[in-house]
Amino acid sequence: MPNSSHRRSASALRRLAELPRSWKRLFLLASDAIALSAAVLLADLLTDPLAHDAGLIHAYAALSAVLVFIPVLGSFGLYRSVVRYVGMHVGRQILAAVSIASFALMLLTWAGVPNGLHANAVFVFWAFALLYVAGSRIAIRNAIYMLSPGLGRAERVIIFGAGEAGARLLAGLRESRRYNPVAFVDDKKTLHGRQINGIDVHAGADLADLVARLSVRLVLIAMPAASRRRRQEIIEAVEPLGVRVQSLPSLSDMVSGRANVNELRDVDVTDLLGRDPVPPNPQLLDSCIRGKSVMVTGAGGSIGSELCRQILALGPRRLVLFEMSELALYTINQELQGIAKQGGLQVEILPLLGNAHHRYRVREVMQSCGVQTVYHAAAYKHVPMVEHSMIEGLHNNVISTWYSAEAALEAGVETFVLISTDKAVNPANIMGATKRFAELVLQGIQARSTKTRFCMVRFGNVLDSSGSVVPLFREQIRKGGPVTVTHPDVIRYFMTIPEAAQLVIQAGAMGKGGDVFVLDMGNPVRIDDLARRMISLMGLTVRNEANPDGDIEIQYTGLRVAEKLYEELLIGSNVAGTDHPRIMRAIEHSLPWDRIQQLLDDLLIALANFDCRRAAARLSDAVAEYEMKGEIQDYVWNRKGLVTLPPDGKVSMINRRKPADAAPGAQADKH
Repeated sequence: MPNSSHRRSASALRRLAELPRSWKRLFLLASDAIALSAAVLLADLLTDPLAHDAGLIHAYAALSAVLVFIPVLGSFGLYRSVVRYVGMHVGRQILAAVSIASFALMLLTWAGVPNGLHANAVFVFWAFALLYVAGSRIAIRNAIYMLSPGLGRAERVIIFGAGEAGARLLAGLRESRRYNPVAFVDDKKTLHGRQINGIDVHAGADLADLVARLSVRLVLIAMPAASRRRRQEIIEAVEPLGVRVQSLPSLSDMVSGRANVNELRDVDVTDLLGRDPVPPNPQLLDSCIRGKSVMVTGAGGSIGSELCRQILALGPRRLVLFEMSELALYTINQELQGIAKQGGLQVEILPLLGNAHHRYRVREVMQSCGVQTVYHAAAYKHVPMVEHSMIEGLHNNVISTWYSAEAALEAGVETFVLISTDKAVNPANIMGATKRFAELVLQGIQARSTKTRFCMVRFGNVLDSSGSVVPLFREQIRKGGPVTVTHPDVIRYFMTIPEAAQLVIQAGAMGKGGDVFVLDMGNPVRIDDLARRMISLMGLTVRNEANPDGDIEIQYTGLRVAEKLYEELLIGSNVAGTDHPRIMRAIEHSLPWDRIQQLLDDLLIALANFDCRRAAARLSDAVAEYEMKGEIQDYVWNRKGLVTLPPDGKVSMINRRKPADAAPGAQADKH
């Protein structure tokens, strides 16, 4: 019987909702007129039950109230509002409209205009009218929500966090119709047992019971201001329950306008690290940026673009975006121009296409723009890609660093900061070796510099950067797997992109010249564990022999070419602290500039002839810790064998190929 009445009610509501807008407005007007007339009758009876000629007076009073109230309610747009989306804004409109209409009736009474009402009745009528007008609309909204046919199919969710963000999320979820919030969970004891918009608030200890009892498959974390460590604790509590976890964006993202409170995301992998960033030192942040002309090479990359965002917020006089990719340059320029306009920032933003290989182009840019600080983020960082495109990897990571540094010397740049990598330590691959060679180049140039300070900042993987495992795993999980892990025991250091960029800026300010700074990356992360946690937090299970009915399979593909099981941050153990608790200064060996110059000259000849074997030999000569194991992996070299060296190892001008740009530039630029 209850089910049949529920179906009849739902059917009636659907028919009502499907009526034309004019009919629904007319229905609401008629309901208000009848209810307000009844409210007048009740108010008059309560305040003057012995009144004579009550029937005529009540009829006159009801007509007066309706003639005043309906136009006022209409003028506030209450007959144009969509009732199913009634919220706080409409509530304020109702309060204002009812108060103004009641005051108008009071003025009529005081002025002696016959309307059948006396002063006491108007006060009582105001309370009844307010309760009815607001209550009727909320009741209709809730009835539509509760009896909606889509509610049964909506996903049942628990909101973790019963604060302001949780309440706003609840309102947004009810409007979306995709989710059915069934409970709040919060650690504050003062909230336990209370209700927020009809939803009970429970203790965190009740979460497991609530998930099982209410058949919940999704938990939403609505605590944008919580620390990473606290968010990690919540995630660890939810993870064993086998539910999907999503969260609101961080407070910084919402404040900056990059996200809003209703925007749900899969749990941020940064929350799994559980490490809160150290507050920055404002003096270190400002030292190389505020009021200066700053240039970022590779400005459209993962690190380069975040450096640009943070630099812009620090108030430089000019920000030069130097980028070889037209699309990447366009994208970051549009974003930064929007940020500057929104924040009223008086910063000249110059988006410039260019390649750091072109030494004179780089020098011209630095001189014409009066560049004082350079962050050299332009590099190829993907290990297998560089291994298979060795010549370009050497050009971009070694030669472009050399040319950019020489250009900085000639242009009188004050500070030059190289973005390096932990793969430069005891490198096992071409990419790591090229970055270590680039470090040695800067240390050698520093010995010739009288004005420019050169320093390097070395750190590990950054979360969600292009080519990193996190976006790869996320995409593989969404497609149903398999998730590919190279080796069960492979570990990596991780840091968020914003934290890495912030530390790079601070480290650059501490450089005295030739410094190698190493960022504290925290504890290493086992990639296999990361994959399993990401699967679990999306409400899925790992499919294996022990669980053949699981959702996502993990496949071990084997270590890639020249890949290491683990990365290091230091060559040896000689390290000193700095003014920042997460920045260390490494004391490592270097080479004299004469030796570096000779190696670079030989490398240029090898690159001009596309001679991978000779290039690899020069790389090994420069980087003592690197020794190529196995065959050269460069695709073009293996397909064509571009050059055969004579027995003396010298390349004559006859058998030497001359690429349009590399060979002449190599000879012209080496001085």
